[in-house]
Amino acid sequence: MAEKGILGLLHRRIVQTTTHSLHGLSAAVKTQEAFRCEVGACAVLMPSAFWLAESKLQLILLIGALLFVLTTELLNTGIEIIVDRIGLDFHELSGRAKDVGSAAVLISLVYFFMVWGLILSENISRF
Repeated sequence: MAEKGILGLLHRRIVQTTTHSLHGLSAAVKTQEAFRCEVGACAVLMPSAFWLAESKLQLILLIGALLFVLTTELLNTGIEIIVDRIGLDFHELSGRAKDVGSAAVLISLVYFFMVWGLILSENISRF
């Protein structure tokens, strides 16, 4: 029997949102080489974060930097898909939109290297 009322609506909404999100992740993995590379890096680095971190705060920063890169890559992919949907002909604004999305990914990678580099250098004496 289906749930009724506010809890039923909330449950349906959560299921629908999760389904759409999983479809998006699947599409990104299937079609975006950069995203696949970053997911692969996360598969290696996320367990490493538990070993490298000396505190819960460091762990959150290390994992957060990884997730920030993935999130930014997904948003950049969304921009590229929308621009390509509008038209594949060269247009200055289309190029600018793609460049700005790419710049966002670059900034997320700079942040990633700053966080991981600083925490690694701070904790290097342990190794």
